[in-house]
Amino acid sequence: MAAATAVVTPSGLEDGVSRSRGEGAGEVVVERGPGAAYHMFVVMEDLVEKLKLLHYEEELLRKNNLKPPSRHYFALPTNPGEQFYMFCTLAAWLINKAGRPFEQPQEYDDPNATISNILSELRSFGRTADFPPSKLKSGFGEHICYVLDCLAEEALKYIGFTWKRPSYPVEELEEETVPEDDAELTLNKVDEEFVEEETDNEENFIDLNVLKAQTYRLDMNESAKQEDILESTTDAAEWSLEVERVLPQLKVTIRTDNKDWRNHVDQMHQHKSGIESALKETKGFLDKLHNEISRTLEKIGSREKYINNQLEHLVQEYRAAQAQLSEARERYQQGNGGVTERTRLLSEVTEELEKVKQEMEEKGSSMTDGAPLVKIKQSLTKLKQETVQMDIRIGVVEHTLLQSKLKEKSNMTRDMHATVIPESAVGSY
Repeated sequence: MAAATAVVTPSGLEDGVSRSRGEGAGEVVVERGPGAAYHMFVVMEDLVEKLKLLHYEEELLRKNNLKPPSRHYFALPTNPGEQFYMFCTLAAWLINKAGRPFEQPQEYDDPNATISNILSELRSFGRTADFPPSKLKSGFGEHICYVLDCLAEEALKYIGFTWKRPSYPVEELEEETVPEDDAELTLNKVDEEFVEEETDNEENFIDLNVLKAQTYRLDMNESAKQEDILESTTDAAEWSLEVERVLPQLKVTIRTDNKDWRNHVDQMHQHKSGIESALKETKGFLDKLHNEISRTLEKIGSREKYINNQLEHLVQEYRAAQAQLSEARERYQQGNGGVTERTRLLSEVTEELEKVKQEMEEKGSSMTDGAPLVKIKQSLTKLKQETVQMDIRIGVVEHTLLQSKLKEKSNMTRDMHATVIPESAVGSY
């Protein structure tokens, strides 16, 4: 009966893959679901989180000058050689973190031996590895993610890492304070508030009767207020405190626009005045530097002329020596060319001499060697024997032929005598 439920992989995660027993002993037939192709991406993301818990960035990557792998580094093929080296390095480090001594693999080590060592260590932890080792040579895939995830779990178990309950921060109610940015009232905010008020007023319906009643009440209130204002009961100190409190909110700041041509003109004038003031200071330094360089060049020119006058005879001797050296080099080149030609001729003559010597040695060896003569004698003896045998065969054949001829002749004479009848016999009848 085939099972169609999800099984838990050795890494402790449900992969949504159903398994059923095959007919062979111990053979497991894997029935992969539609989401099994993306399971290695989930395992790879879990692996990256576990490696961060093991502080692999400080202990491994920085020491070996390695780049941190991405969240799907071993799930997708990018560079098989680099991925396989990264896999071996991570596996060796995780095995050491799990309390097992394991040598760090090098770049030129045998990959088969390295893979077999890693799988043997994985099996020593009690993990199953029912796949061929050649699956790990590619450097990416679900088997790579599975091996590294198992080793990371063993390393976390060895260091005693346990998952704790999440602690949520307690949110405290903040006191309502006026932010400093809202203390300044800009023209944009004023325009926005004005537009909002206009839209709110337009949304309300206007009733003429209500409007007349409101205007009448306002007029009555204003007349009453005007009579009250004649005598002010407000304290000056309280008024000044209220003014100081409200003053920051009434401050209007106009932000300059960088695209305005007036600002550009002002900046140009400022830069021009700065350049002119800086030029006055630097021009004196440049003139002074120019004068010093001119005097130095004049001194160098006069010193050069003096040195040339003092060393003129040495220069002439040097030129004559250079001319002699060039002539000697030309003669050397010519002589070297003749020597090369004669060396080539000598090599050709030597080769011909070697050939002649070899031919002379072959002829001398053939003349002094008696092997050909012995072969000739043996051949003659064999020919004589064959001649004798042929003569005997010819004699036998001739004898046989002669006998056959004689026999034939006797037969013919006998037949002739038998056919001739005597006359005496004829007369008797």
